Amino acid sequence: MQIKSTFIGVGSPIVDAIAHVDESFVAQIDGDKGGMVLVDAPTISALMERLSEAAVAAPGGSAGNTLFALARMGASTRFLGKTGNCADGGFYRDSFFKLGGDISRFKMADIPNGRCLSLVTPDGERTMRTNLGAAMTLVPEEISVIDFVDCSHAHIEGYLLFNESLLRHVLESAKEAACTISLDLASFEVVTAAKAILPDILRDYVDIVFANEEEGAAFTSITDDYAAMALQLAEHCEIAAIKIGARGSYIAQAGKVEKIEPTLAANVIDTTAAGDLWAAGFLFGWSQNRPLAECARIGSILGAAVVQEQGSTLPEHVWQKILETI
Repeated sequence: MQIKSTFIGVGSPIVDAIAHVDESFVAQIDGDKGGMVLVDAPTISALMERLSEAAVAAPGGSAGNTLFALARMGASTRFLGKTGNCADGGFYRDSFFKLGGDISRFKMADIPNGRCLSLVTPDGERTMRTNLGAAMTLVPEEISVIDFVDCSHAHIEGYLLFNESLLRHVLESAKEAACTISLDLASFEVVTAAKAILPDILRDYVDIVFANEEEGAAFTSITDDYAAMALQLAEHCEIAAIKIGARGSYIAQAGKVEKIEPTLAANVIDTTAAGDLWAAGFLFGWSQNRPLAECARIGSILGAAVVQEQGSTLPEHVWQKILETI
């Protein structure tokens, strides 16, 4: 089926360093297991020096993971973010270009690229420590409607909620270019920090919102009724998706909610990028005007595939199987 959207992702082009650690390693660092905390470069370096084995590098970032997957599925993709003028920045841009992505919207800074240390425990959960690096230096003045020309849909990562002025400028520019917009809420820490502005952001700009159960709970204060959680989120924008991992997902629109059964993973190795690839699958189906339940099913296929791999990159044989299935 023809993909009708040209996607642009907006976020932080981060190079992931993925490391498998035991539970005691995560217990000895500040912050909650499974969350994301912004740190400085020396903190990441110090943590990496404590690793028992070298971390594996991969292009990452929330919006980046979603756009890389969309590009691999054949979608026309662009990325708006700021990379460093360094080896990591070149690695990121080259990786996107090799998949057919348009790299003309990348901005560049004269400081190191952003990095994220993803600490993966034996249960597959990932705990992230992120230094935004060059990505943090992106400012509203560098972005205009021109960046969104020839794009029909903008996918925004929730980490931009940490910078309200930048986020609002991005959203206004995308809307002026007539883009539809999706927002991934990113992490429960982000939602908690941005709870005061989120209702207005969702109402005024967002068409589709993606959240996992922790992010949905942080926004709605509902903890055990995922259908109600999705419905409350959908009061603020057209479509709300609540992802609950191996238990499936709930999709709400126009006062109605539907439970979608999961695609189960046989062997969970690493949950890094599971939500990001779920969003890619959903947007892929949505761009073809498929029913929302079918969009969620495709999202679940991608999410289940990536948790059985280390990091956010799927091997070619896995992609071939996915493309045959969807």
